[in-house]
Amino acid sequence: MEWTPDPEALGQILNLLRESQSANTGVQQSVQQKLEELNKFTDFNKYLIFVLTKLLSEDEPTRSLSGLILKNNVKAHFHQFPPDVAQFIKMECLCAVGDPSPLIRATVGILITTIASKGELSSWPELLPKLCEMLSASDYNVCEGAFGALQKICEDSAEYLEKSPEQPLDALIPKFLQFFKHSSSKIRSHAIACVNQFIISKTQALMSNIDAFLENLFHLAMDEDPDVRKNVCRALVMLLDAHINSLIPHMNNIIEYMMLRTQDNDDNVALEACEFWLSLAEHPICKDALRPHLPKLLPVLVRGMKYSEIDIILLKGDVEENESVPDRNEDIKPRFHKSRHTIRHEPMENGIGSGGASGGGDDFPPDDDNDSDDGVEDDTSLSDWNLRKCSAAALDVLASVFRDDMLPVILPILKETLFHSEWEIRESGILALGAIAEGCMSGMTPHLPELIPYLINCLKDKKALVRSITCWTLSRYCHWAVVLPDHTYLKPLMYELLKCILDSNKRVQEAACSAFATLEEEACTELVQYLGDVLRTLVFAFKKYQAKNLLILYDAIGTLADSVGNFLNKEEYIQLLMPPLIEKWNILKDEDKDLFPLLECLSSVATALQTGFLPYCGPVYQRCVSLVEQTLNQTLAHAQNPEQFEAADKDFMIVSLDLLSGLAEGLNGHIGDLVQNSNIMRLLYQAMQDAMAEVRQSSFALLGDLTKACFQHVAPCIPEFMPILGQNLNPELISVCNNATWAIGEISVKLGTEMNAYVSIVLSDLIFILNKPNTPKTLLENTAITIGRLGYVCPTDVAPLLQQFIRQWCISLRNIRDNEEKDSAFRGVCNMISVNPSGVVEDFIFFCDAIASWVNPKPDLKEMFHRILHCFKEQVGEENWKRFTEQFPLPLKERLSQQYGV
Repeated sequence: MEWTPDPEALGQILNLLRESQSANTGVQQSVQQKLEELNKFTDFNKYLIFVLTKLLSEDEPTRSLSGLILKNNVKAHFHQFPPDVAQFIKMECLCAVGDPSPLIRATVGILITTIASKGELSSWPELLPKLCEMLSASDYNVCEGAFGALQKICEDSAEYLEKSPEQPLDALIPKFLQFFKHSSSKIRSHAIACVNQFIISKTQALMSNIDAFLENLFHLAMDEDPDVRKNVCRALVMLLDAHINSLIPHMNNIIEYMMLRTQDNDDNVALEACEFWLSLAEHPICKDALRPHLPKLLPVLVRGMKYSEIDIILLKGDVEENESVPDRNEDIKPRFHKSRHTIRHEPMENGIGSGGASGGGDDFPPDDDNDSDDGVEDDTSLSDWNLRKCSAAALDVLASVFRDDMLPVILPILKETLFHSEWEIRESGILALGAIAEGCMSGMTPHLPELIPYLINCLKDKKALVRSITCWTLSRYCHWAVVLPDHTYLKPLMYELLKCILDSNKRVQEAACSAFATLEEEACTELVQYLGDVLRTLVFAFKKYQAKNLLILYDAIGTLADSVGNFLNKEEYIQLLMPPLIEKWNILKDEDKDLFPLLECLSSVATALQTGFLPYCGPVYQRCVSLVEQTLNQTLAHAQNPEQFEAADKDFMIVSLDLLSGLAEGLNGHIGDLVQNSNIMRLLYQAMQDAMAEVRQSSFALLGDLTKACFQHVAPCIPEFMPILGQNLNPELISVCNNATWAIGEISVKLGTEMNAYVSIVLSDLIFILNKPNTPKTLLENTAITIGRLGYVCPTDVAPLLQQFIRQWCISLRNIRDNEEKDSAFRGVCNMISVNPSGVVEDFIFFCDAIASWVNPKPDLKEMFHRILHCFKEQVGEENWKRFTEQFPLPLKERLSQQYGV
């Protein structure tokens, strides 16, 4: 018997649905509560589907809302629905696919795909055949509704459709292709969108119809409907990645077409087409395929980089002064902690540090929506990917492909745009100049003596949008200004950027701060002579900046500290810098996420100031320990009672551990008293066992730093700590493994011969990491150093395994510069060779090469090398030694002869 609703119950549910559309939050909450109570009644979901599909007298928003509530119920507990309810819903959905209302059709489609994605495609065998059959219906609404549902199923259940034993795609894909020429643009768009879901995975059913697919795509190339054109462009971009061979015969025409579409009147089509250039740049054919088209393509991309009128309105581009307008919370994007101090000991290759940029001034392409004005709603879509950003990114990657070969085409375009009378075109030219910086740097260098002064002058432009993009472009070229022997360009660049840091426009402040952070990283100690002026500007910015830009200011100060190091430790600089930082530190509450960037900043400052930080270290240290303890306690409470206690935000613990690392590194032995009077070692023991990798990573960094600074407080904990370090020698978690390895090495040097109790816990894992293919360079170097240090203090325990690692050990350490870590590691290997000389025989040439990498070993280490070389020479005899050294490359041979007389 057919189910019929009870009129009274139906009336109550309809009232709730209408009330839930109220703007009053209290009413909404009350309705939500009642709806959740109704979920306990098995027939409630029948009422919902009835309202959606049968109650034609009701208004469409209420019917659609009923369907969306049902969709949420299906998502949450469809498997608990009684069989008759589930069956009823499925049947009603299929009956309502062709509802006259587009809104109801779309809602039914969403409901169908939600049921299908709950694993019900396999237990709803009639669904696909029924929808397929509906595609041929004479009623347009039925055909369009079925296609809408199929598109959602293809999006949500693509993997099931591909792997299903019934192989539904063998029938579906040819069927979809038939509709590429349908009279309705909506149907044509659905058909392409359905097929597009299967391009990247190279589904067999599509690959066997690839020629028909291409033919149909090309037929739709000039379709009048923007959605159809967008889907055609999307298909071509995906085919480029998944099936480029099918496009190569048509590549010339496709490039011409995509240039046309990149200029499409519809922004969505233009953006989709512009993605093509980013994809093509990744393929080897790019250079040959695009070279003839560059004169037409590059002007298209540069035009795409110009702000549209609507962009300028949304960005409030006409608002020049807004520094006193407070930021709203929603303007400040979520900020994630990025570690400055947690990759401990990055060995320096030939004297060049391998640390990455931290200033953030070189983000590409620059973000447009970095403004936060008044209470008027901003269009958040501007922070999303758009044609301007995509065009700039495309120009950037093409510059990396064509390098200086691109300059004959791009330079005339730049000349025209950079000196244009319209500021919007001038601004796009400055963005284009920044976009080509990385790829065309060598060819641009001769033009920079003219361009840099031009750009510095643009920092005074009356338009804030021009000033802000100029900051970014200058950051892309600042390396050139820094490396010149005099400061002809560096000085004016630096002072004009400092003025922009104090600009009255918030967007310019942000761009200038980010650009200055990049300049700091490039210039390093070149900035020392200007430190007073730099600090005065940055400190003055504290008084001007609203909440969002304060976060970037912290980053600029932290980067400055990283870049100039101990040169910051002068009383006048400390008196300038520390009061505003400590004032902010005191204002911020423990649970305020704005603490993250401040903690990161203080971590760098503490490391740079060293003993200059002593007057401030007590309260900072105590608060960090307290934050670690609070987070650990909350984590434990949540684990024991998740209903009552929220999960902790572990970033508070991570940044606190990192700042403690900075304090230990900066204060060295002076931190001992603080450690002694706190429970940090017990907390560290807990943090080292945390489930979150980043927490363990920071914990091991702090352990290593405390080992160096105040080993007397670490020593009693070694029996508990060492097994944990051994368990974290997993190269799959590179940063965790790196820091655990580094900490083991530091402990070895301090613990001396007593380390023999722990060698067996760690050695085999360290050897495995050293010999593992594709181990990252930094981890290899740290592992080799730690094995060397173990051999230094416990040679008899490590030497028997020398043959298992000596070749890779030598290769890993031949390129790092002379320093203390390298010194202790090589002493260790010399000790091991003395214990087990036969362990090095087969790989002695690698040992000779590693010795030759030293520029200036300490005299006693040099004597150790000398003794090993001469012992080896004596053992093998003059003739054999001569034959052996004949294999050496000439520079190695000469170096060993000059340095060691062999």
